Amino acid sequence: MNPTPKALLTPWPYPRWIAHRGAGKLAPENTLAAFRLGAKHGFRMFECDVKLSADGEPFLLHDSDLNRTTSGLGAAGRLRWDELSRLDAGSWHSPPYAGEPLLRLEALARWLQANDLMVNLEIKPSPGQEALTGAVVAREAARWWAGQAVPPLLSSFSVEALRAAQQANLGLPKALLLEELRPTWLSEALELGCVAVVLHHPHLNSENMAQAHAAGLKMLTYTVNDAARAQALWADGLDGLITDAVDKLAPDHPSGGTC
Repeated sequence: MNPTPKALLTPWPYPRWIAHRGAGKLAPENTLAAFRLGAKHGFRMFECDVKLSADGEPFLLHDSDLNRTTSGLGAAGRLRWDELSRLDAGSWHSPPYAGEPLLRLEALARWLQANDLMVNLEIKPSPGQEALTGAVVAREAARWWAGQAVPPLLSSFSVEALRAAQQANLGLPKALLLEELRPTWLSEALELGCVAVVLHHPHLNSENMAQAHAAGLKMLTYTVNDAARAQALWADGLDGLITDAVDKLAPDHPSGGTC
């Protein structure tokens, strides 16, 4: 029988500071170049977005379409991985990153493990692919992180994707992502077997943080780029903070101060 997520996460193994999409402002988001840069700034954990190619390969991309961050056009999920792998995912950001490729989840797993780093995998399905993406990402993450001391934390805004990951019964920890709180947020997180909630920081306060903790859940937040806001959230008992400001906020600094 697979161990339960809570058994895997006692004590909580993840660092408090999490780099958003690698170092997704200073380098092309969700590419290996961004993760390498985030690691150079001292981050030990990263957040990234995972979806499926037309032939079922998990790869990193935030948007449903290719237009903003690659040389491709149209829906990302309509192309096979061999087509996606030939796209330029760096030129949009700046000339030094021209030719940077899209990143397969398997390749990211190998790099993270070789460097003793951790990850929050946001399941980011293409429209209509929610359950399939949740199941495939959970299955492949369990395979690629098999035997590792710290598993990836799976998260999603999609309840359907999280439920599919839960039904895969692979023992991976999960978190419910929320733009804002809805009346059923706590019961949904518990019903999905989540170990954490990740809430957009403008809606986060000491009261809902205490609610999560009382239910046995960790509370994480996104995307905080201000040191004073980070310090206030740490004082309220925040468990993890996702930031773009990898060059300004110090990982694991107790006060949330700047480097």
